[in-house]
Parts: sequence; structure tokens; C-alpha cells
Amino acid sequence: MQSERSKDRLRLWLKVLKATRAVEAEIRENLRQDFATTLPRFDVMAALSRHPDGLKMSELSGVLRVSNGNVTGIVERLVDDGHVRREKVPGDRRASRVLLTPEGLAEFGRQAAAHEGWIDQMFDAVPEDAVHTLSEALEQVAQRLDSEGSDT
Repeated sequence: MQSERSKDRLRLWLKVLKATRAVEAEIRENLRQDFATTLPRFDVMAALSRHPDGLKMSELSGVLRVSNGNVTGIVERLVDDGHVRREKVPGDRRASRVLLTPEGLAEFGRQAAAHEGWIDQMFDAVPEDAVHTLSEALEQVAQRLDSEGSDT
């Protein structure tokens, strides 16, 4: 028989999932309407913004935790838009490094500022102490799962 605590944790998970899906749907729609872009493109640009020297495609896939195939098409579109460029990796003819262009960095800056505003607005009803408590609790869950995953 499951304990009440177990049922509370299950209800918590369902609420986290529901909220995550709602927030993600809102972000996707805002990115589409305000910037004519997608969440995966935003995610690639965000990853590249944290690595000014660029990333190999395999590194980018690892950072985003998706397959190389998923990233390739997104990078192609960002290259076509002028937001990303490819450079050859010295000593590795098959590899290329992708970097944000100055235009891409500026565009990501606009998108990131809007994104932060959307998130702030969506979470404005959450009391500040609850923000910190929830953040710490979710971080503990993520760390536990990451460490358990690395043990296998």
C-alpha cells in the first residue's frame, strides 16, 4: 500500500509536469509570434552564447542532450539566417565548430531579454520564498537523478 507521502509526491510530479508543459507551450508561441523562431533554435543559440569560442556539433548535441541529427537541421537554418557560422576544426577534416555571428549574438540578446520577461511574468504569482524553496528542491531531484545515472 502506498503511503500518503508517496501520493503527495506523485501529485507534485503531476503538477510540475502540467506547469512545465503550459510554460513551454507559452514560450513556444511567444517565440513564434514575436521572433518567427522556434524553441529548438532558441536553445541552440542559448548554448552557443555560453560558449563564445563555439562548439563542435557533437559537443553542441551533448550540451543540449539531443542527437547530432536533431542539431544539424537547426544549425543549417541558423546558418541560412546569418545567426551562426561554421568553422573548420584544425586537424580534423570532418569536424566543424559552430559559433554565433555578431548578428546572431544580437538577435539572441533580444530573444533572451524577452524570454526572461515572459518567465518573470508567468511566475510573478509565486512568492519569493517559494521560488527559492522550489528551485532548491527541483535542483536536488535533478542532482540525484544525474548522479544515479552516472553510476550505471
